[in-house]
Amino acid sequence: MASSDALARWNRDLSVAIAELGSERFFPSIIKAITREVGVDYPQVWLYHTELPPQCIYHEIPDNAVASQIDLYLEGPFQDDPFYQLSMGQPRGRFYRLHELYEGDLESSNYYTNYYRETATEDEVIFLARLVDGGVINISLMRKNGRGRFTDEEHEFLKALSAPVSALLRSHSQVSDFTQRYLLGPDISEAIDHAFRMFGASVLSPREKGVLELMLRGYSSHASAEKLSIALETLRRHRKSIYRKLDVSSQADLFSLFIATLPYLGEAGVGDPLEVMMTPSTARGRGG
Repeated sequence: MASSDALARWNRDLSVAIAELGSERFFPSIIKAITREVGVDYPQVWLYHTELPPQCIYHEIPDNAVASQIDLYLEGPFQDDPFYQLSMGQPRGRFYRLHELYEGDLESSNYYTNYYRETATEDEVIFLARLVDGGVINISLMRKNGRGRFTDEEHEFLKALSAPVSALLRSHSQVSDFTQRYLLGPDISEAIDHAFRMFGASVLSPREKGVLELMLRGYSSHASAEKLSIALETLRRHRKSIYRKLDVSSQADLFSLFIATLPYLGEAGVGDPLEVMMTPSTARGRGG
């Protein structure tokens, strides 16, 4: 059971996080409140939606670990992530532990082989909040190899925090700035599918465009190469060319750019929303 001092600190820190609802300081504040009581590594905040690739909307990961923690995850392994699968289903709970979902057999899974082993972590828990648009926010907290798994006492303490943390995540998601940046409107499925097909078409070759669409849809490099009937090394050359032409350096940057173009779908019509976004508004107005 948590000590009275720990609960007092948590209540003080929670009040700070509540005061930051709607601001860019909210996620740092809520993570600070949690990690003051329980030691964690690689705190991350993920937004999942059935219509879009996953988005890491906040993290406190050292630069040398971003490639293994985020970029590799977005290259396809996220589809095998039990937290992602849970989020895309009908999650009823607000707090989950990775090893409990795998019933102690994580190391034999494809998820471990293709991704998790590279993260150099041995334990992970998440706080989960379902949003009004059907999306889900997760706060992920990991433990590095050698730090030991979360103890039973730490697990129970974190679980006890899940109700207020989940409620705060939902409240934060409903402020106007967050809604405009991340949440989707009704009947967006067809528009998103169109965006997958057209994003980048104004600057990429047809083959590069085909590779990009599969990347956005979550296909791994091997699956994409097989689907396009090209060699894996050829696909990797296309990926490098896509990154260069779109001026991004990682899968996370690519997904962020794609999502940033979604507000321009209507204006783009049957064209590339990226082209519209990159065109000065004054020039678009004269063109109309």
